Amino acid sequence: MRIRLVVEYDGTDFHGFQRQPGQRTVDQVLEEAIFQVTREEVQVTGSGRTDAGVHALGQVGAFDTRATIPPDRYGRAINTFLPPDVRILHSEEAAPDFHPRYDARGKMYRYMIYRAMEGYTLNRRYAHQYTRSLDLPRLQEAAHHITGRHDFRGFMASGSEVQDTVRTVHQFTIEENLPWLKFEITGDGFLYRMVRNLMGTLIEIGRGNMSLEQLQDIITTGDRTRAGPTAPARGLYLIRVDY
Repeated sequence: MRIRLVVEYDGTDFHGFQRQPGQRTVDQVLEEAIFQVTREEVQVTGSGRTDAGVHALGQVGAFDTRATIPPDRYGRAINTFLPPDVRILHSEEAAPDFHPRYDARGKMYRYMIYRAMEGYTLNRRYAHQYTRSLDLPRLQEAAHHITGRHDFRGFMASGSEVQDTVRTVHQFTIEENLPWLKFEITGDGFLYRMVRNLMGTLIEIGRGNMSLEQLQDIITTGDRTRAGPTAPARGLYLIRVDY
């Protein structure tokens, strides 16, 4: 039986979702907890490999088991053996051929910027602090340029073997509620570190160091060297995966 999980985690102390030798990863912690419940060595497959430090409120994973626990009880049972920085929100039986990554039709990410000096100590794990001036209307116009179907290779980090770099951004919203600045982006898929590279570029636009014409040039040419720096992982959240 294949079990589908919806998982949330604080990514601060994880070296990403996907297992890496000698590193603490989300799938490793999940697999160890599942073993305690089923006495089976399983492999948890996720919808994507979030980077070290990236958080999730709705990551989706799946594993196969021969155990006879009711599908909706796995979450509660596995949570008993999980550390406090990761929790299963929901579990259910999935189709035998369900794949969290290849069956996904879209994702939503959120990026949080903290705009004040005061109070950041308690939020330092969950937001990127940026207190310099940012032009909100320019940021919103830049988000409008990014929305739509484009080749986003100019915002993909090196190390990816993906050949098709065309993606559709369905919606990109920016909401200011000081001291918070919240960015939410929904699309049919995202390239390696694409959201963090977009955020780094938008910050440069918002502070006046980069023009909207330069943004369009990056989209047109696909030249990563013309884009802004990669924004810190701590501000990024995987909100949901759509199927």
